[in-house]
Amino acid sequence: MNPTLHAIILLSMSNIFMTFAWYAHLKHLGDRPWLVAALISWGIALFEYLLQVPANRIGYTTMDLPQLKIIQEVITLAVFAPFALFYMKQPLKLDYLWAAICLLGAVYFIFRSAGPATGNA
Repeated sequence: MNPTLHAIILLSMSNIFMTFAWYAHLKHLGDRPWLVAALISWGIALFEYLLQVPANRIGYTTMDLPQLKIIQEVITLAVFAPFALFYMKQPLKLDYLWAAICLLGAVYFIFRSAGPATGNA
């Protein structure tokens, strides 16, 4: 599999876990002490890191650090928007579109002069 695609898939899966770890407790654990929510979130975040660390190592063989970060931010918005709308029942806002357009601009500027990756496998 292409290393860039492999990294994007793993980062996407990682981000799903991250989003649930960061925000799902707001919906389900509001009546519990914050320490309980933190411990549960840390448990979920373990799975995020088990995917994120290899994703970044794989991605760093074909992308540089700023490119990896921008890809991660795009994935974060792509995961967060449906999570907020469908899982957390938040209203759809035009700001999601503006944020996506800004991220597309960031992707353009980070990748426009992309040379060979400087990362090590």
